Amino acid sequence: MQQHQRVPWASGPAPTFWINHASRLIMRRFEERLRPLGFGMAYLPVAIALEEHGPLQQKDLLAYARIEQPTMTALLARMERDRLIARKSDPTDARARLVTLTPHAKSVLSNVKKAMATVVDEAMAGVSKANRDVLIGALQLVVRNLGEEVTDPDGARPQ
Repeated sequence: MQQHQRVPWASGPAPTFWINHASRLIMRRFEERLRPLGFGMAYLPVAIALEEHGPLQQKDLLAYARIEQPTMTALLARMERDRLIARKSDPTDARARLVTLTPHAKSVLSNVKKAMATVVDEAMAGVSKANRDVLIGALQLVVRNLGEEVTDPDGARPQ
C-alpha cells in the first residue's frame, strides 16, 4: 500500500490567503452597512449600470454589469421585489422590456455609495497613498497573471 506524503501548507505567508481574507472581511462589512438600506452588494453592478446609462434592455444590462444570464434573471427578480427596479415595455422593440431604477433606488443609491466609501476608508486606514497605489498595481498584476484583462471598476482599461 502506497503512503501519501504529507505536503505542508503554511497559509500565513501566502499573499493569496491575505487577499481572500481581506476580501471576505470587506464584503461582510459592505453587506452589514448596506442591509439597513435595503440593498445588497450583488445589486451594485446593476444599479450603477442603470444609473450611468439609464433604462436598459436586459441583454445590454448583462454586458454592462458583467453578470451571467441566469444570475441576472434571479437578481432582477430580487431587485424588483425590493422596489429597486421596474420593468416596462421598450417603445422601440415590442418584444423587449426595459429595466429602470425606481425613484426609491435613486434615493437610496447615494447613501449606498457613502456607506461603501466609509468601509473603504476604514479598511484603508493607515495605508499611505503610495502603498495604496502599490497594492492596486500588484492586484492588477495578479488579475493579469490569471488571464483576465485588467479594467478599472467603471469598465475602462487603466493607463
